[in-house]
Amino acid sequence: MATSRKSPIQRQDRSPAAVKVEGLSKSYGSQEVLHDVSFNVEPGEIFVIMGPSGSGKSVLLRHIAGLEVPTRGKLDINGFNPTLPETRDQFALALVFQSGALLNSLSVYDNLALYPHEHRLCPQKDLRDRVMRALRILSIEHAVQKMPAELSGGMRKRVAIARALVMEPQLLLYDEPTSELDPIMAATIAEIIATLREEYAVTSIVVSHDRDLSLTIADRFALMQGGQLHSVAPPGEFQKSTDPIITEFLNPQINLQNPRFKSLETSS
Repeated sequence: MATSRKSPIQRQDRSPAAVKVEGLSKSYGSQEVLHDVSFNVEPGEIFVIMGPSGSGKSVLLRHIAGLEVPTRGKLDINGFNPTLPETRDQFALALVFQSGALLNSLSVYDNLALYPHEHRLCPQKDLRDRVMRALRILSIEHAVQKMPAELSGGMRKRVAIARALVMEPQLLLYDEPTSELDPIMAATIAEIIATLREEYAVTSIVVSHDRDLSLTIADRFALMQGGQLHSVAPPGEFQKSTDPIITEFLNPQINLQNPRFKSLETSS
């Protein structure tokens, strides 16, 4: 017998989500990629996670999205475990992939409408309004009938964000939202992330290498190092820090006489 499924879009509680990560560790075989990571994200906060390549940022984001199960530790979103299928209807979460992950065979409108239509997440009569509102907020309603191949890189990023907004998320996750963008479009995406908090009352967690984005829009900033959480603080505290790991990451020096790749080569 079929059971009714309560849609995230139809839920009455639209308040921003709270996130708690406690002692999270993840191993793939003998390789530990996350070790004892703990932090909280407050409702409505913009929380940015940075760190060198290979520090575990994207793996951490996938755990929060419920796409990975931790080896040890706990996660919860509004008190529910995101890795359990039976709890996923208790909060509305959306993930903006680094690549955009648009379906090339569908128009912009159909990319945004596909998931809510297939899963009957809102009445059909409301779906077009939700899609067009998301496109208008991002000033891309003129692209509604375009195909992904007709879009620039920056436009594809904005369409991917709009697709997430159609879900009216309480928690919005971004994986490298400004990668492969020119500085002006990267600044535009940063502005979008910051203003969506007011438009949609959403909590945002952003994984990024973009120092300017992170220091400008973050309420708090987390630095990952070697699979561990090195520190969490407001951007101003990071900028004043004398910690060599923080200063090297935020302001790396170019030394042509003693390039760092030589020391990496020696230690490998």
